[in-house]
Amino acid sequence: MKPTITTFGQLQSSGWISRSIKEEIRSNTVQRIRSGEPLIASILGYDDTVLPQVQNALLAGHDIVFLGERGQGKTRIIRSLTGLLDEWMPIVAGSEINDDPYHPVSRHARDLVREHGDDTPIDWVHRDDRYGEKLATPDTSIADLIGEVDPIKVAEGRYLSDELTLHYGLVPRTNRGIFAINELPDLSERIQVGLLNVMEERDVQVRGYKIRLPLDVLLVASANPEDYTNRGRIITPLKDRFGSQIRTHYPLDVATEMQIVQQEARPATIGDVQVRYPTFMAEIVAEISHLARANANVSQRSGVSVRVSVSNHELLAANAVRRGLRAGETIVAPRVSDLDALVASTAGKIEIESVEDGREGAVFEQILRSAVLQVYKRRVSGDKTKELVVAFEAGTVVSTGEDVTSAELFAFAEQMPELQKLAMSLADGDESPAAVASAVEFVLEGLHLAKRLNKDASGGRAVYRSRSTTV
Repeated sequence: MKPTITTFGQLQSSGWISRSIKEEIRSNTVQRIRSGEPLIASILGYDDTVLPQVQNALLAGHDIVFLGERGQGKTRIIRSLTGLLDEWMPIVAGSEINDDPYHPVSRHARDLVREHGDDTPIDWVHRDDRYGEKLATPDTSIADLIGEVDPIKVAEGRYLSDELTLHYGLVPRTNRGIFAINELPDLSERIQVGLLNVMEERDVQVRGYKIRLPLDVLLVASANPEDYTNRGRIITPLKDRFGSQIRTHYPLDVATEMQIVQQEARPATIGDVQVRYPTFMAEIVAEISHLARANANVSQRSGVSVRVSVSNHELLAANAVRRGLRAGETIVAPRVSDLDALVASTAGKIEIESVEDGREGAVFEQILRSAVLQVYKRRVSGDKTKELVVAFEAGTVVSTGEDVTSAELFAFAEQMPELQKLAMSLADGDESPAAVASAVEFVLEGLHLAKRLNKDASGGRAVYRSRSTTV
């Protein structure tokens, strides 16, 4: 609830203590650590790597630059820092730069305090409004960040030398708050020079006016290593002024990637079609990204963002829904045969190193097959499929694909008790035809990739048969 204090005198009587932004964040960080609360609740996979470094930097009162490839949560971490601010902060009413009533710095606030004293009107700013952000682009100007003369105020009769003619930029307007610059290397070097005073002397100067605004700002920036070294750079004096440089990373294991996807992906159910998402299919989606990050044909300088996993997870569900709508099904589950649809959600997010024309599809196909095989090996042991392979050697043949309904695959599993039992286990007890059909396809594809079954693929249909059977 917004405090009811409305005057400077009331504020002094309340016992409120003025603190710098870094002292405020340091104090709240200490409380979080002591209480065992997470510093940033929505970030997964950084508990033992990145977040301890963030805690150290905040306790040390450092400005921070986060260095990492795209899709590693740098901006989310930065924006989450507002949670370490006090919920409400008093300012001199009408101040454009959040003037501290005890230490006003703008001409407007100084004049107001001098004129009204204890009756100076006080307003309150919520923590969410104490954050400013700018995406660094080559056309960013000093006026955007620091400020510029407002011609309208000059036209009203003020002198150019009057501080009240200034239109404050983003940095002064974030006084007593957190200001973030995303993709800092993209900021032209001459503009980076303009930030030197902000970071060291903590003041801003505009067009040579005899004006000095001692600002109180926590400056945080993000940078991509590729941009950091090639497309742009952070000038050495500016790098020197950041107290801490923290390197981010992609999820270190498939389980963490799956948790992130579960947190970020849109709900799978679409319209009146319910989507059951088997755990092994979610694991395959996460495995695809992990294998891509280790693939020599994929540009690791560009990186493979977690957004690839999120988009793939969503598109896989969408393809299952489309397939289910055509078959008249109201409950669907993603299958291995749906994986081909992921080309659309992956192609624009990963960069293939220079290979022969037409090889991009082959690289992605190889990653898909490897992901399915890796998950199959983790989830299905060889002794569970021995009798199943024997049944195929006796002449069993089965078709899968977009035009094969869940009911058909479910009926096929019922005819083979070993397959039905294994499918039920993989489906985590979900006995719906959709979940069982998904598990059946997964087992069949796993046996094929493990070289225990043959597979004939044509269009959107695949036929599985014994390796000893000829067509």
